[in-house]
Amino acid sequence: MTGTRISGLGHYQPAKVLTNADLAALVDTSDEWITSRVGIRTRHVAGPDEPVDELAAHAGAKAIAAAGLSPADIDLVLVATSTAIDRSPNTAARVAARLGMGAPATLDLNVVCAGFTHALATADHAVRAGSATRALVIGADKMSEVADWTDRTTCVLVGDGAGAVVVEATDGTEATPAIGPVLWGSVPEMGHAVRIEGTPPRFAQEGQTVYRWATTQLPPIARKVCERAGLTPEDLAAVVLHQANLRIIEPVAQKIGAVNAVVARDVTESGNTSAASVPMALSKLVERGEIPSGAPALLFAFGGNLSYAGQVVRVP
Repeated sequence: MTGTRISGLGHYQPAKVLTNADLAALVDTSDEWITSRVGIRTRHVAGPDEPVDELAAHAGAKAIAAAGLSPADIDLVLVATSTAIDRSPNTAARVAARLGMGAPATLDLNVVCAGFTHALATADHAVRAGSATRALVIGADKMSEVADWTDRTTCVLVGDGAGAVVVEATDGTEATPAIGPVLWGSVPEMGHAVRIEGTPPRFAQEGQTVYRWATTQLPPIARKVCERAGLTPEDLAAVVLHQANLRIIEPVAQKIGAVNAVVARDVTESGNTSAASVPMALSKLVERGEIPSGAPALLFAFGGNLSYAGQVVRVP
């Protein structure tokens, strides 16, 4: 078995920005109400002619370029999404076609908000086992298309976007794995807490249930992710949690105990972008130079199905 590393990152958001003031013209809300409860100020919203695979392809192209590769070098494409409308061709195949790839394996994963960290682990396993040499892993969601724009408790949360990484094989001689072991799981009997259901599909959640579960159950799981990577929380340079709600992100990060880490707060400008949120926030931190090359970052996502998955990665 080989080792793995992340060799490139990229992200993409639609041009249209929806502010809290814009939302106040649609539903009974205000900037103060939104920022005090979820910490979100703006979100990007895709138009009707911007499907999920287009968002994903833009982010994927940037990650491939950052890795110094061409699309033809990729032999596995994994896209985490829960908002693609069409069943076939799947989103990964459409991304491969948009980018002009050769003959990669193409898979979609639907683990909702925790989709990217599940997909990253799947790519890590495939490369380690020799099934792939270079994988493009994308989290992409168009949450605006499944939002109920009459429900002020949920429509204020969502945004659209995509984030991507390239996973490559290494010779396995590194003392510290560049992509650490995953810790993943779910609470199936509480799947009702976060839903995208119906025809047309609509996003709904039980906010207090999610808040209590996330702030009480997730910190010890996140600390175990660090243990699996052979680190303590104090060793982390960054903590990138699913960008669901600033009132969840901040207490969970504090309870993890990563006192020396930069905590991603991209939710304030991007909203909840579901599977896109972790790779997009990570890409922005790296792009701004807020994490040194080679430093350890905890990626930890949670949400729909009350699923969770996390790993520690070394940033390129």
